[in-house]
Amino acid sequence: MTTDDSAPAATPPGALRYQHGFGNQFETEAVPGALPKGRNSPQRAPLRLYPELLSGSAFTAPRVENRRTWLYRRQPSVVTGAFQPYDAPAWTSGAAGGVPVPPDPLRWHPFPLPADEVAVDFVDGLKTLVANGDPDGQTGMAALVYLCNRSMQQRALMNADGEMLIVPQQGGLRLVTEMGLLDVVPGEIALVPRGVNFRVELQELTARGYVCENYGAPFRLPELGPIGSNGLANPRDFQAPVAAHEADAPYEVIRKYGGQLWRNQQAVTPFNVVAWHGNLTPLKYDTATFMTIGSISFDHPDPSIFTVLTSPSDTPGTANCDFVIFPPRWLVQEDTFRPPWYHRNLMSEFMGLIHGQYDAKPEGFRPGGASLHNSHVPHGPDADAFEAASTRTLTPQKLDHTLAFMFESRWRFRPTAYAMNGGALDTQYAACWRGLHDHFSTPPTP
Repeated sequence: MTTDDSAPAATPPGALRYQHGFGNQFETEAVPGALPKGRNSPQRAPLRLYPELLSGSAFTAPRVENRRTWLYRRQPSVVTGAFQPYDAPAWTSGAAGGVPVPPDPLRWHPFPLPADEVAVDFVDGLKTLVANGDPDGQTGMAALVYLCNRSMQQRALMNADGEMLIVPQQGGLRLVTEMGLLDVVPGEIALVPRGVNFRVELQELTARGYVCENYGAPFRLPELGPIGSNGLANPRDFQAPVAAHEADAPYEVIRKYGGQLWRNQQAVTPFNVVAWHGNLTPLKYDTATFMTIGSISFDHPDPSIFTVLTSPSDTPGTANCDFVIFPPRWLVQEDTFRPPWYHRNLMSEFMGLIHGQYDAKPEGFRPGGASLHNSHVPHGPDADAFEAASTRTLTPQKLDHTLAFMFESRWRFRPTAYAMNGGALDTQYAACWRGLHDHFSTPPTP
């Protein structure tokens, strides 16, 4: 259990304080004495605050899976105005928002940032690239890109359809949430639970990155099995905010609900939580702390060993969504083709590149772009990568200055109209395999 005072809203980037642990039970107060002791909802809460329970699971979920947080706020969330539709045609939801495409591998060049003369914040800069499932059915996910050049001004976003895993690629972000503040830079990720209000402030002039909108079971740490008790993403490396609150001011609140966006105007800030306790909280994680596991004998292992977070489905071992990273690592296998092998996967794979080069696509796959290899669509190293990996001397090799990631799902992705017609689609992607010629020859007859 952790107790801490809040950091002021004007704290510069990198100076925030955090609590540590994935799934921990935290408690934190911005004003001493704000948390009630021994009960959650006394007849009169300390400092005349309003207790409010935020549930991230059903009341009757098993204790190990039960997620909830008690918030103690200056005014409860019911103090709002009426909601009206908000037009966001590029943020579509579920498989129904996609367009039919053939079973081809797809790749996108880096997505262009908005022009300087057009102010675009995080909400208006979100564009769905691929999606599956259905938010009302609480299955599947969407992969989005955000492209923005301004901070959200007196504006908050709350997603009731799913949690949001934010993966910055260019430009740092400050997330102002109901539970406190998180600073997130490229190489780090942030996880905002379903139903939590947040605001995104830019730490630089522009920002670009990726979002997994997870409609299904909340992300959790994967089981380690024979790996043992340590490895991959360790719980202690996840960081939660400490309580912070801001002065009241008029706010516009955008809510995503049932695949649609809605807006209201309210007289009070949603960021008025003076204290809270529970295990449902936004988190950040530095991918540099990921303890990579790999082969030290032969063969390239399955990419599942790089899983950071998983959202399980109703089929054991077959995820609604996995978040996988490919960080710097040593390659030492003997007599082994070291890049990923050619394969046709049951799972569907959406990939993005944060920085550096991806070892299977050293040229055409660039930071800020993306690729999609749907279920059973063949893919693998391009011709140049295959030739180099097949002929080089196998000494220990460090893959350094690189970070790629993958959103992998059991459901087939449907690309959106923006993805196919927005101008970033690499129409020559398939050409990278044209140099893979047939070199088969039979051995001479003895």
